[in-house]
Amino acid sequence: MRILLDTCTFLANEIYLSPVSAWEIVVKHSLGRLTLPEPPHRFVPRQRELHDVAPLPLDEDAVLTLGRLPEYHKDPFDRMLVCQALAHGLTILTPDAQISQYPVQTTW
Repeated sequence: MRILLDTCTFLANEIYLSPVSAWEIVVKHSLGRLTLPEPPHRFVPRQRELHDVAPLPLDEDAVLTLGRLPEYHKDPFDRMLVCQALAHGLTILTPDAQISQYPVQTTW
């Protein structure tokens, strides 16, 4: 996907990538389900830096939110992203309708 940001969107937003997403990329790449132009340990940080995406630490508050999260979604990576968004007051940019079942802000 290629995304064009409106000027106000670019200026008014902080963008983060969770280590959970990096973990999912590594897992899918190692299973042969994700082709990358270079190994994940190079690709992920390079892309983050290239696109000015900050890393979002995985902290205890977010992890402990998981125990209170209804099981609307079965994907453990997506569930943890929901926990991080809830713990840090973030909006998730996703086309995944199952994520919007949670009390978390989403947009697409």
